[in-house]
Amino acid sequence: MAAKKRKAPNGISIGMLSVILMAMTIVLILALVKIYLSNQIYYESKKVNKMYAQVQALKAENKILEQNVEALKFKNRVTDTIFVIEEE
Repeated sequence: MAAKKRKAPNGISIGMLSVILMAMTIVLILALVKIYLSNQIYYESKKVNKMYAQVQALKAENKILEQNVEALKFKNRVTDTIFVIEEE
């Protein structure tokens, strides 16, 4: 009786298919997580940039207001001096 030689399986076995599907699923999940995180970082950075622009505008406005206050203080001191001189 001649021993029958087993042939190596041609094609993809069920085990190989399940490994391939699991690997593809893991890659897909990781890609979706990366996309989600990238989007969240993008939108948060937009908020931060908007707030930074507002802070810069408020700082500029604060400087202008400080200059106006100094001008008013100077004007007040000058007018007080003139008022005192006129009383004498």
